[in-house]
Amino acid sequence: MTDVAGILKWARQQIIARVPKADLDQRDPDYIRDQLPGLWMLASLYFRAEVRGLQRIPAQGPVLLVGNHSGGNVPPDTFVFTLAFCSYFGVERPFYQLVHNLVAIYPALGWLRKFGTVAASPENARLALDSGAAVLVYPGGDFEVYRPSWQRHIVDLGGRQGFVRLARQTAVPIVPVASVGGQETALFLGRGNWLAHLLMLDRVLRLKSVPISLALPWGLNITDWLGHIPLPAKIVIEVQEPIEVTDDDQTVYDNVVASLQAGVNRLAAERRFPVIG
Repeated sequence: MTDVAGILKWARQQIIARVPKADLDQRDPDYIRDQLPGLWMLASLYFRAEVRGLQRIPAQGPVLLVGNHSGGNVPPDTFVFTLAFCSYFGVERPFYQLVHNLVAIYPALGWLRKFGTVAASPENARLALDSGAAVLVYPGGDFEVYRPSWQRHIVDLGGRQGFVRLARQTAVPIVPVASVGGQETALFLGRGNWLAHLLMLDRVLRLKSVPISLALPWGLNITDWLGHIPLPAKIVIEVQEPIEVTDDDQTVYDNVVASLQAGVNRLAAERRFPVIG
C-alpha cells in the first residue's frame, strides 16, 4: 500500500511540475485582430451571443475577472467573453484566460495561447497581473463546469478562495462575470466524482470529475476529453460591479458568489426555454 501511495505521489508531482510557466509573449494581438471578425460572427450566429456591462471593467490596468463556468470541455462562455473583451477594449490590451494545465499543453489547442490562454496556477496568474493585464479565472473549474444541467443556474465555486488571496496580494480589483447558457450545450448528467476517485485521477491529474453527458456526436459521452459539438444554446454574459477586496477572505468570497448568483438569476429569469433562450 505504501508503494502505491509513493507512486501516486511521484506521479502527481510530475504532473504539477509540468504545469507550463506562462509565456505572456505568446499572446498575439495581430492574430487576434485577424481572427476576431470571423469568430465574433460565428458566436453571434451560432450562440446568439450577448455580453453586457463591459463598461464596469476598469478601462486600464490589471483586474481579476472571476466567472461562473459552464459547458464541459467546450465552454462557450470563455470563447464568447474573450471575443467581447477584445472587441470592446481592443486587442492591444493584454488579457489572459486561465485554464487547466491539461488544456494548456494539448497540442491541438496551441492556437489558444495566441489569444492569451495560459495554464492556471497562482504563479501564472500573478505574472500576468503584475504585467498589468486583465486575467479571467473560473475558480469552480472542472467541478463547476460539469455540474448536472438541471443545476445550470447554480453558481458553485467549490469553496475555492485562492482568487481572493491573489487579488489582495496583487492589489487588483475583482470583477464578477456571470453567464448563462453554457450548461445547455449538452445534457450533463453528473460530475462523476466517484469515478475520478475510483480511477485515482483526482490524486494524479488533479481531476475531480469524470463527467457523464449526452452530447453530439458521441451520444453517451464519458470524460468529455475529446470534447463535443455544442448545441446552439443562447449565451448571455453580464459583467457585475467590482467587489471590494478586504482582509476577510470569506466575506470577499461570499460577496463574489452572491454577485454571480444574483447575475445568473437575472439572466435566467429572461430565458423562456433551454437552448432557445
